[in-house]
Amino acid sequence: MFKKNMSNSIKLIQYYKLINHNLIFNNKAINRYKKDNFEISEDKSNNLELLKNSIIELKNCNLKRQAKNMVFCDGNPKSKIMLVGEAPGANEDQEGLPFVGRAGMLLDKMLAAINLDRKKVYISNIVNYRPPENRKPTEEEIRRYLPFITKHIEIINPKILVLLGSTAMNALIGNNVVISKMRGKWIEKKFGSCKTSVIITFHPAFLMRQPAQKKMAWIDLKMIREKKNKLNI
Repeated sequence: MFKKNMSNSIKLIQYYKLINHNLIFNNKAINRYKKDNFEISEDKSNNLELLKNSIIELKNCNLKRQAKNMVFCDGNPKSKIMLVGEAPGANEDQEGLPFVGRAGMLLDKMLAAINLDRKKVYISNIVNYRPPENRKPTEEEIRRYLPFITKHIEIINPKILVLLGSTAMNALIGNNVVISKMRGKWIEKKFGSCKTSVIITFHPAFLMRQPAQKKMAWIDLKMIREKKNKLNI
């Protein structure tokens, strides 16, 4: 028992070192360009392009009018692990990619802690355009974009769906739940023809504000790792 506890403590210390290193003092956005051409089926490629165009052509959206870029996705569309966050921030709006600011740096470190990276997962957001001043999307904005993210999940067809934060959770699971009670649990859910295992964890931006919760996020990450291994992903 003593050896097991020591082993768990060492892993936790290594995790903390990994996700805390050079995060607080580095405000520079990640300069990430999409260089990888992942070979996907023609149907999936066409469906993703149709979905992207549908979002671009969306009318009467104040977010779209004020944003610089539409933020659609990052990562590997062949992946069986999909992550969904809240909305783009200033860095994401500038680069047109999700999670490239400080929260993105932390997300990359969290993924690395369970031997994942952006070439092994697929990432999107509930809302595809940046809300002004990085505010939380309104319920009306979430409802407007909900059909798009639901279709996005169906097209990617992940075996594991990770919801990052309460906005993603409330949009895709329901408003009658709170993240403190729902995180760290597996939920089986269907999105169109996609049946997937959903887990909720804290958004990286929240973890930067509340670093004490990183220990809970580590529990969630280990659950994702175990599920990934079980499903042979």
